[in-house]
Amino acid sequence: MPRIAYVNGEYVRHSQAAVHIEDRGYQFADGVYEVCEISRGNIMDMSGHLDRLDRSLCELSIAWPVSRRVLQLLFKEVVRRNKVKNGLVYLQITRGVAPRDHAFPSPEVRPSLVITAKRTSPEVSAARAAAGLKVITVPENRWDRVDIKSVGLLPNVLARQKAKEAGAQEAWFVDPDGTVKEGAATNAWIVTSDGVLVTRPADHGILRGITRGTVMKVAETLNLKVEERSFTVDEAFRAREAFITAATTVVMPVVEIDGITIANGHPGNVATSLRQQFFEVAEKTIA
Repeated sequence: MPRIAYVNGEYVRHSQAAVHIEDRGYQFADGVYEVCEISRGNIMDMSGHLDRLDRSLCELSIAWPVSRRVLQLLFKEVVRRNKVKNGLVYLQITRGVAPRDHAFPSPEVRPSLVITAKRTSPEVSAARAAAGLKVITVPENRWDRVDIKSVGLLPNVLARQKAKEAGAQEAWFVDPDGTVKEGAATNAWIVTSDGVLVTRPADHGILRGITRGTVMKVAETLNLKVEERSFTVDEAFRAREAFITAATTVVMPVVEIDGITIANGHPGNVATSLRQQFFEVAEKTIA
């Protein structure tokens, strides 16, 4: 069955989906995106993702192309047409198509909207979680507004490629003072020797991950303490556990950072428990 995409009011074959060459997302990365996990026929944490989408659009002064209610229906329809039970649904909104000029189009143009969905394998994800991931660190070199989920991801692309070339699966951005910011596409966590979960505050300098927020709720149900504070790479080396969170990975244990084995080199009990309980706590919207 061919994949189906939604592009500016039409459902089209994924292989034939296209936007205009003067779409500002293509020309200037002038747009935002969201990704939701689909698990067992449910779209996970949709409300949180749409809340963050609203914030990103507001920060860039981009109008909603359709109402929130219609967008929810489009999400479901794209998932249905692609018959995805486990996978990801991707949304991208740009400022729209206009003659190339750095300033916003005047008068305003209609924002562009693209939605796609794809299947992923729960078995492959479970196997990765059972083995754990390797992470490298890279110097922070992104713009200051990474709290906006913008499609301008070139530093993230280069960081992830560097990780791939090093035989790792993720890269953590690190500030000049040695503190970890976040991953190229994930939030970063450690577990201290006394069992406290630590992740950087999301008030500035990182993306406020929706999965990150749900994991905090999961931690509460497991009576685990969470501290939102900075932590250094050296502290991560000494941690009892490390892990990452994102809609694309849920909770994924980290067993190696910059070639240094974390604890005993195997996924820890905390990350494993958080992953096992995630589906029970996360918001579920039937697709």
